[in-house]
Amino acid sequence: MPELAATILGWLVPPLIAFVVAGFAIAVLVWALRRARRSPRARAAAEQLRLKAGASLVRLDDAVGELELEVGLSGALYGGGAPASLRRARLTAQHARDAAFEEYRAISMPGVLPDEIRRVANRIDRTATEALARIAAARAEHGAWVRANVSAATQVEAARNRRAQLRASMGDPAALVAELSARFDETEWRDASRAAHSALAEVAEAERLLDSAAARPADPSLSALPDLAAAERSLRQAEVDARILEETHRLIFQAAQAVPDEIAAARAALRQASVTREHLEAADAERLGTELRAIEAELTKTETDAARRPTRAVESIARLRSRLDLALGDARTAQQRLRGARTALPGTLAAARGAIAQAEASVAHAHAGADARSRLLSAQRELAQARQAEDPVAALDAARRAMRDAEDARALATPL
Repeated sequence: MPELAATILGWLVPPLIAFVVAGFAIAVLVWALRRARRSPRARAAAEQLRLKAGASLVRLDDAVGELELEVGLSGALYGGGAPASLRRARLTAQHARDAAFEEYRAISMPGVLPDEIRRVANRIDRTATEALARIAAARAEHGAWVRANVSAATQVEAARNRRAQLRASMGDPAALVAELSARFDETEWRDASRAAHSALAEVAEAERLLDSAAARPADPSLSALPDLAAAERSLRQAEVDARILEETHRLIFQAAQAVPDEIAAARAALRQASVTREHLEAADAERLGTELRAIEAELTKTETDAARRPTRAVESIARLRSRLDLALGDARTAQQRLRGARTALPGTLAAARGAIAQAEASVAHAHAGADARSRLLSAQRELAQARQAEDPVAALDAARRAMRDAEDARALATPL
């Protein structure tokens, strides 16, 4: 019997040892592969692919803007008779761009593995390349249609009508800036002044381009599309700057009206927090009391120049309300949290709108990269969610995320 057992063991042990050794070797190999795929070198290579995808996405975003310009030309200038493929290409490209920005935002978050970054970045690059090819084909077809159907004189006349309408709708930008400068600090209206000057310069440039187009021979077969497209580009940018001016003007005056109520609501929240503090343990009460005194000091400091800097005051108060929420933590009841969110929401929404307006201006003028554009889209989406949310607490959280994303977008768009 012992001899049989020894025989069996002699037969089983070598394969078992070989199996264990092979399993160990496979485990080591898998570990090495995983480590290599997460190594600094792998992350650097994935980051290069992400940046490449971002550059392709920026080109697509710019091309969509150019395509929207031509759709506007075909509709506003030629009565909308241009090839339907132009509008189809625009819709397809817009959907592709929006989905790609969502994916780009996802792989730009911390903690994403290099393999996932590489896979998604390659897909974004392919999507952008295919969409750009469709846009190029649609624009070529549109150019051929224009040359065959629209005379240069007709195009120039329609464009000049559009320029006149835009100039009339802009009113007097200098008057808006003067109204702001008479009441508020320069930091409040500096962007508005810059936008006003840019808008007027861009309208003048559009007029110069239209004069150049009109100087061509009156040949029915000659297209003025290149000069018209450049003029339309200037008019579009003038519209953007005029909108920045009007939005800034509106936000500043709204903030000036809202500041007293926001300060009163913040002080009421501080008083309520002091009542909550009385029911805490000694150590927690002391910690909260220190933070409440610091917040109140900041609020008093903000109040001193709130009349001259209302949007800055609203933004500062929104931050202080967020800081107060963090300081209170779980010390409040659900009813207190709900009441606090209701009183903090209007000011935070206003601060988020202001931050997004500033980010939009920065992105528009700096030819920002994909990171800034994706953060701006995220901020706009969060603000929309905040406005639609029925729960004040959820709405407040979304508005605060919108503020953070807008600030990130502006920082990323601002040249160093």
